Amino acid sequence: MTYELYYWDGIQGRGEFVRLALEEAGADYIDITRHSGRGRGTGAMLSIMQSDSEAHIPFAPPFLKEGDLIIPHVANILLYLGPKLDLAPDDEGLRYVVNGLQLTITDFVAEVHDTHHPIATSLYYEDQKEEAKARSADFIKERIPKFLGYFERVLRQNPYGSKHAAGDALTYVDLSLFQIVEGLVYAFPKAMSSYRSKYPLLAALHDSVEHRPNIARYLKSDRRLPFSTEGIFRHYPELDMDAP
Repeated sequence: MTYELYYWDGIQGRGEFVRLALEEAGADYIDITRHSGRGRGTGAMLSIMQSDSEAHIPFAPPFLKEGDLIIPHVANILLYLGPKLDLAPDDEGLRYVVNGLQLTITDFVAEVHDTHHPIATSLYYEDQKEEAKARSADFIKERIPKFLGYFERVLRQNPYGSKHAAGDALTYVDLSLFQIVEGLVYAFPKAMSSYRSKYPLLAALHDSVEHRPNIARYLKSDRRLPFSTEGIFRHYPELDMDAP
């Protein structure tokens, strides 16, 4: 059965964490809002979200649909897809470890978003630039090293080796860590200029994911949407600075 992915058209955003898993696995999926026709497009996504009869309505995208089943939230979607796509450990306990790491990434992504929208999502960035500068300065000084340092330790202390975040094979959380690094380098190039020396295991993981055949093809395709000032990771030069 073809998976249906619902996310805002033209934006990488949180939907990209799900796309990377589907692409790595070579899964059959439709990015619904990027296609036109009956049952597709942004209208199809909104009709589900705004339904007054659907039993299990999602609060916001991304959400995944397989048959009649609707699964919201990135970490929840990946917890569901992981075993189906061979991107989760066979060990059930380790699957919850991987889910915990993905939930930590969810927390980090929320903080990334708040660097450019620290006051309210209902306001434009231009309405909160000064607050965004203050938030970004703290993010670069305190939060980037806090999170990336944690993930570096996770890799270093993995009993199965430092090539993966958990277990001895690629999981969806490795793909998500790739996206985290990609996004931070785009949004904060000055702050991330020396990340390879500070977090060598994370850098090595990023590079190994980037060169996986299916991911490499995806990154060169038009299915990979570019970063922009509409997504989670946004580059505003005035918010970037050298890391302390």
